[in-house]
Amino acid sequence: MLYKFNKRLEKLMPLITPVSVIIGVLFANFFINLTQLIPWVFAFITFAGSLGSSFSSFKETLKHPLPLFIILIILHILMPVWAWSVGHFAFNGDVETITGLVLGMAIPTGISSMIWVTIYRGNIPLTLSIILLDTFLSPFLVPFTLTILVGGRVDMDVYSMMSGLFLMVVLPSILGMLVNQMTEGKAKQKLSPKLAPFSKLGLGVVVMINGSAVAPYLREIDSKLLMITVTVFFIAFTGYLFSFGIGKLFKGDRDTVVALTFTGGMRNISAGAVLAVSYFPAAVAVPVVIGMLFQQVLASIYGFLVDRHYNRQLLAETHSA
Repeated sequence: MLYKFNKRLEKLMPLITPVSVIIGVLFANFFINLTQLIPWVFAFITFAGSLGSSFSSFKETLKHPLPLFIILIILHILMPVWAWSVGHFAFNGDVETITGLVLGMAIPTGISSMIWVTIYRGNIPLTLSIILLDTFLSPFLVPFTLTILVGGRVDMDVYSMMSGLFLMVVLPSILGMLVNQMTEGKAKQKLSPKLAPFSKLGLGVVVMINGSAVAPYLREIDSKLLMITVTVFFIAFTGYLFSFGIGKLFKGDRDTVVALTFTGGMRNISAGAVLAVSYFPAAVAVPVVIGMLFQQVLASIYGFLVDRHYNRQLLAETHSA
C-alpha cells in the first residue's frame, strides 16, 4: 500500500510544492504556529533521502572527480553569480530581493533530484555522491557565498545559519548513511520505501509552513511580485539549461549529463526557505518560496526534453549505421 501511495505521490511531484505554497498562504494563521516543527520535519526528510547513500559508492565516485568538480562550480560559483547579476539588473538597489535570489541559488542541490535522475535513467551513484558532498559542504559554502556576494548589506547570522544547516541537513545525512551501512543495505531495501511517502508529505508540510511565513508578501499580487516571479522562473530555467550545456561541453555520457542536469538545476529549496525565514528579513524569503512553484515543474519539462534529445541522437546513430 505504501509503495503504491509513493508511486502516486511521485507522479504528483510537479504539483505538490506549488499546491503546498498556496495552502500555506491561504491558511497562514494556522500554519504559522507550527514553525518550530520545521527543523524536525526537514531532518526526517533528509534522513529518509540519505538511506540510499553509502560511503562505498561515494568513495568510488571520487576516483573520477571531474563531474563532481563541474557541478560544484555550477552550484556555488556560476549560478549564485548569475542570480546576483540578474538580480542587480532587475532589482537594482533592492538588497533583500537580490539576497533572496542569491540564496535560492547558493543552497545545496535538491535531494529530490534523485527521483528525477532515477526516472530518466541517469548516473545514480554520481547523483548520490553530488548530493552527499554538497550537503556536507553546505554549512560552509552557503554562508561564504552570501558573505562574498551580499556581505554586510543585509542582516545575516552566519553562525546560526551554519548550525541550522548542520542539524537539518548534514547530521541526518550521516545518520542515514550509517544506518544503511550498518544494515548492509537492508535499510535502503526495506526502510527507505516505507519512509518515502512520508518524506514527500513532510516536504509538503514544510512548504506550507514556509508559505505561511511569507503570506503577507504573496497575498497582494502587484507589479513587483510579478517581476520577482518572472525573474525567479528565468534563473531557475537557465540553471537546468547551463547544467545540461556544460555536461555536453565536457563530453559526458548520457547518464552523467542527466545527473548533472538535475543536480545542477534543482536546489534544496525547502532548506533555502527555512534559512530565509529563520535567519533573514521576511522579504528575503519571497524569491525562495516562489522558487518552490517552479522547481518540480521545470524538472519534468527538462526531463522530457533531455530524454527526447537522446532518443533523437540514438535514432540518428541507428540510421547512420
